[in-house]
Amino acid sequence: MAAQVQRMSRLMVKTLRDDPADAETLSHKLLVRAGYVRRNAAGIWSWLPLGKRVLENVARVVREEMDAIGGQEVLLPAVLPKEPYEATGRWEEYGAELFRLKDRKGADYLLGPTHEEIFTLLVKDQCTSYKDLPVILYQIQSKYRDEARPRSGILRSREFLMKDSYSFDTSDEGLAQAYALHREAYIRIFRRLGLEHHIVSAVSGAMGGSASEEFLAPAAAGEDTFVHCPSCGYAANTEAVTFTAGAAPAGEHPPLETLDTPDTPTIETLAQFLDVAASATLKNLLVKVDGEIIAVGVPGDREVDLGKLANHLAPSEVELVTAEDFTGRPDLVRGYVGPQGLEKVRYLADPRITAGTAWITGANREGVHARNVVAGRDFEVDEYVDVVVVEDGDPCPTCGTALQLGRAIEIGHIFQLGRKYADAFQLDVLGSNGKPERVTMGSYGIGVSRAVAALAEQTADDSGLCWPREIAPADVHVVAAGKALQTELALQAADQLAAAGLRVLVDERAGVSPGVKFTDAELIGVPKILVAGRRAAEGVVELKDRRTGEREELPLSEAVTRLAAG
Repeated sequence: MAAQVQRMSRLMVKTLRDDPADAETLSHKLLVRAGYVRRNAAGIWSWLPLGKRVLENVARVVREEMDAIGGQEVLLPAVLPKEPYEATGRWEEYGAELFRLKDRKGADYLLGPTHEEIFTLLVKDQCTSYKDLPVILYQIQSKYRDEARPRSGILRSREFLMKDSYSFDTSDEGLAQAYALHREAYIRIFRRLGLEHHIVSAVSGAMGGSASEEFLAPAAAGEDTFVHCPSCGYAANTEAVTFTAGAAPAGEHPPLETLDTPDTPTIETLAQFLDVAASATLKNLLVKVDGEIIAVGVPGDREVDLGKLANHLAPSEVELVTAEDFTGRPDLVRGYVGPQGLEKVRYLADPRITAGTAWITGANREGVHARNVVAGRDFEVDEYVDVVVVEDGDPCPTCGTALQLGRAIEIGHIFQLGRKYADAFQLDVLGSNGKPERVTMGSYGIGVSRAVAALAEQTADDSGLCWPREIAPADVHVVAAGKALQTELALQAADQLAAAGLRVLVDERAGVSPGVKFTDAELIGVPKILVAGRRAAEGVVELKDRRTGEREELPLSEAVTRLAAG
């Protein structure tokens, strides 16, 4: 069956020579310049014909691999009632990121950010017996999140296309099997798409559940930071990295000693004043958790990762204290807080603040610090929490080798949700013993539109986009580099290639110079470029590989045969 020929003269595409003024990432610049997408508003994008083809090709690969593991495709609404999300607590947990709206009668609705609640209710309605399970359901649908700072083009937008699937089983063993099926399917999907990726341990966040892994595509534009170990292969999102407390140091410490340290409210000024390393000091960060002030202690040379802290304390709201919070609290002296003597303040600490370690820290008096402040002797830790910012060279929690940091784009996330949502909606089926059994769930997401941006980030070069064939908008880009004779040969080539089953984009635009056509071909990024140029009268064309830049001249018939063979 012949494939379609798309003529550039009839294609709605307007390429740009210059980068958009607001574009920072490579994918944002090139997808706009090459005419794949156009911005409607902050975080809201239109997909133009070339972009829609690429988007649909990614969705096709995802759909094929989901069908291969027994997934059944459905399509649920994007406008959803408030009540199911209220039942699970996520109406509040999502906070300002949730698009909320009211109908004309004043009833509350939302635009779906993800559909665990709705899928759970669907299965509750449709599946009543253990014989109806296991089942895997999925959809490819637009999702909505009211991002505070949408940026990087389609990488971080308010509306995005996502594949979300859900598994339902009667046993934890069944859930583990469904999780493994999805994990392997995701590996095949990203391999077919040509996306380099790492599978890393992750935190579940608002999704809930236990086991969780992310699929990250390394890219300079990535907003996720991950670590990997070159020795044992350990990999994790930095928010999921954990370290255990070390052994208590042997020996006795001198008594606590107070020191006059005027004008030293920061770790830097304190370390300089006492001529000590910042790692010898104890930093105490004050935060409010649902309005209550708590202190978080970490070594002075480390920073608190507020994301990790928020995940640990979820669903409570975490915010930094302000100057007003010190009013009426004489035990809290700004810049000189120490864990010893704190009144009615819960104290969380990094595992490195283990019992028996001694520190220099605030003495809870203006211009005064204390030396030889010993954990377990002079103060107690209410809870150990691993919330420091992970740094390059930190020891691997598995083997101790120095970890390496990287930036990446999250392209997939899989969760073993367990029974959180089944419990919320009392999702039971009749078991083989005639008694109700509570269903267990998994949730699995792929950012379809985000995968397009990730591919652009990983594969583009100085000349433009450079798509893998599986998801490119065409297999061959034919360019007529001249007038009547070259155009005639280009159209002939396009027809022969289409008859061989190849998807063809042919640039036969009149009044457009060969230089502009060549530049557009490089920018648009179809994997093979075939040029009808100076030897058109001989029936000879030039075949160029977009990625490698290799080119050769050969008869049209030979070029068609070679391209049809793949």
